[in-house]
Amino acid sequence: MTELVRNSSKLKEIEKRAQELVKKMTLEEKVFQMINSAPAIEKLGIKAYNWWNESLHGVARAGVATVFPQAIGLAASFNEDLLEEVADAIATEGRAKFNMQQEFDDTDIYKGLTFWAPNVNIFRDPRWGRGHETYGEDPYLTSRLGVRFIMGLQGHDENYLKSAACAKHFAVHSGPEDLRHSFNAVVSKKDLYETYLPAFKACVKEAKVEAVMGAYNRVNGEPCCGSKTLLKDILRDEWGFEGHVVSDCFAIKDFHENHRVTSTPAESAALAVNNGCDLNCGKMFLYLLEAVEKGLITEEQIDKAVTRLFATRIKLGLLDDKEKVPFNNIGYDKVDSDEMKELNLKAARECLVLLKNENNLLPLNKEKIKTIGVIGPNANNRRALVGNYEGTASRYITVLEGIQDYLGDKVKVLYSEGCHLYKESISSLAGPNDRLSEVKAVCKYSDVVIACLGLDSGLEGEEGDEGNQFASGDKPNLNLPGIQEDILKTIHASGKPVILVLLSGSALAVNWAHENVHAIIQGWYPGAMGGRAIAEAIFGEFSPSGKLPITFYKSTEELPDFTDYSMSNRTYRYMKQDALYPFGYGLSYGKFEIRDVAVNRTDITNDGIDVSLYLENTGDMPASEVVQIYVKVELPDTPNPQLKAFKKIHLDKGEGQKITLHLPIEAFSLFDESGRQLVYKGQYSIYVGNSQPDKRSIELTGKKPVAIKLTADSEMQLKDR
Repeated sequence: MTELVRNSSKLKEIEKRAQELVKKMTLEEKVFQMINSAPAIEKLGIKAYNWWNESLHGVARAGVATVFPQAIGLAASFNEDLLEEVADAIATEGRAKFNMQQEFDDTDIYKGLTFWAPNVNIFRDPRWGRGHETYGEDPYLTSRLGVRFIMGLQGHDENYLKSAACAKHFAVHSGPEDLRHSFNAVVSKKDLYETYLPAFKACVKEAKVEAVMGAYNRVNGEPCCGSKTLLKDILRDEWGFEGHVVSDCFAIKDFHENHRVTSTPAESAALAVNNGCDLNCGKMFLYLLEAVEKGLITEEQIDKAVTRLFATRIKLGLLDDKEKVPFNNIGYDKVDSDEMKELNLKAARECLVLLKNENNLLPLNKEKIKTIGVIGPNANNRRALVGNYEGTASRYITVLEGIQDYLGDKVKVLYSEGCHLYKESISSLAGPNDRLSEVKAVCKYSDVVIACLGLDSGLEGEEGDEGNQFASGDKPNLNLPGIQEDILKTIHASGKPVILVLLSGSALAVNWAHENVHAIIQGWYPGAMGGRAIAEAIFGEFSPSGKLPITFYKSTEELPDFTDYSMSNRTYRYMKQDALYPFGYGLSYGKFEIRDVAVNRTDITNDGIDVSLYLENTGDMPASEVVQIYVKVELPDTPNPQLKAFKKIHLDKGEGQKITLHLPIEAFSLFDESGRQLVYKGQYSIYVGNSQPDKRSIELTGKKPVAIKLTADSEMQLKDR
C-alpha cells in the first residue's frame, strides 16, 4: 500500500485541512463539488476538476497513451508483479498527460487523476458483455491482481498519491446489461461474502483504495449507490473504508425512474448521500439543495461527503504548490515512450494462453515455410486488439501486421478477411459467404494457415457502447458469431496445418475447433502491441505462459439462467460438469516438473500452512510456469477445490528453483448462510501443480497435481482482520 495511507497522523492532518476548506464554502458551492464536473471556486483558489477519468488498461479517452492488454488478458498472466508494473506505468502516463493538460488549462472530462479502475466484479457468467473488464471468475485471483493494480496506480510516496484508484462496481454486478438500471440481484449472505465481496474487501483493507464506485443494480432490494447494507454496514463499518464513494454514471436517477425506491430526484439524492455516496457521476446531486430545504438531508451530512472529496484532492497534491509534489516533474516525454512500448509488449506476451498444441505443431520454424496464409475477420482488426475503455495508440500492430513484420521478405504471407465478424457477407450487395473462393485459394497456396477469429468490443461490451450488435453488449450464446466456424471448417478441409488464434474478451464454445484444429492460442484483446506478441509466440521467440482466468464451457445450454445470481453450478468453484478448457489451464512450449512438495504441518491452525516445492524447467527453451495451489474442504455441499495461492516463475532451460507459498488460515475457510466465516472441523486436501486437480485439466495437461491431506481438529470462526 502507499506510505501515505499508512500514516494516520498525516491522514488526520489532511482531513482537518479538508474540513477547514469546506467550512469556507456556501451550501451551493459544496453541492456543486459533489458532481463529477466540479466547477472552480475562485475565492478559494480551487480550479475546476472533472472526477470522471478512465484507466482500465491504460489512460483512456484522452488522446495518445499506451494501450495495454485488456484487463481479462492481464489476468491471464497470473502475474501480480506485472499488474503493479502496468498500473504504475499507467499512473506515470496519467501524471504526464495531466501535467501537460494543466499547463494549457484543460480541465475537461478524462483529463484528471481520479481513475475509475480496476473493475473487480466477478465474471460469473460468460455471456456478460463487460466481463473482459474484470480479472475473471475467481475471487482470490481477482483480489490479488486488484490489490496490486491499485498499488501501482496509487504509488508508494509517503506524502502524495500518484493517482487515485477506484474499485468498481460495488457490488453483486455482472449483467445482464439491458436490465442493470432496474434489476434486483437477489443473493444469499453465503454467496455475497464468499464470492462477490472478497475482492472489494482486499482492495479496501490491503490496498487502501481511495474510491469505491457503486453499481447500477439493486442488491436484495437496495439500490447499490444508496445501500445502507453495502455502503454503511459493510464498506465503512465492517471494513473501515476511509475514502470516497462515487455513483456509477447517472445511476442516482434510476432510484426513482427505474428501481422506484424513491419518488423524486431530491429523495434519490438524499438517499444516496445519507447512506454514504459522496460523488455523483451525473447531475442528480444538484437536487441536494432542494433536499436540504425539505429536511431530507442535513448540511452536516453534505459536509462529510465534500470533506472526503477534498481529502482525495489534497492527497493528489492538487491544492499544493507545484514544487511540493514530486509527480509534477513527470514530463510529457514519458507518454508512449520506448520503455512503455517494451512493457506493453511484455504484457501482451504474458497474456497469451496456449490451449492446444497437437504433436507440438507450435512453434513454427520459419525456415521450413515458403508461404503462410492468414485468414479471418480478426486478422487485421484493430478493434480486436483493444477491448473497451481504451486509449489511443500511436501505432497498432494487428495479427496480420505482426506476422508480416516478423517474416519480412523471407516468407510470403497471403491474406483473406475470410468473412465478416458476424454478418453472412462482407460486401453489402454480395451473396452469403462472399470470400469463400478467396479462402480456398489462400489455403491452396499456403504451407500452413493461421485463422484469426473471435469477437471484438462491438460484440461484447457495456450497454450503450457505440456499435454493440448483440443484446446490449451481452452475448446471446457462446458460439463463434456469424459464419466464422464455417470458414474455419473450410480452412481445415484444405488439409493444411491450422493454427487458430482467438481474439475475444470472454469464453467461446469452440468444441469443433478443439476436436479438429491442430493448435489454438487464446489472445484476448492483447493491446496495441498484440499482433507482434502473437507472431513471436507462433514462431517460438518465447513460450506462452498464460493461464485461463475463466472457464471455457462447452455450451450455453449448461449455464444457469443469466439473471440468477446464485453461484450454484457457476464457475469452476461450483460447476458439476466438465469444462472444455478449465480455469487455470494453459500449455507451454517448455516442460516443467514439480517435485519435493511438502508442508510445514498437517494440522490447520491460525498460523496457516507453508507449502514448499521444487520447480524445474526440463524443456528445451526458457519458459515461465504458474504454480497453483487449490484447497478443498472435504465435507458435503462444499465448493470444488479453490485457488488459494499462485506464483509465476521464469526458468531458463535446465534451471530449477525452490519455492515456498503460504496458505493463511483464511484459505481454509468458508462462509455459512448467516455470513459467518468458518474453518470447519474435518479433513482438507490441498493440490499443488500447474492446473486445477479436476479430471479435465489432468486430461488436457497429462499431469496430476500433488495432493496432501490436512486436518482441522476443531471448528474456528474467523473474525474480521
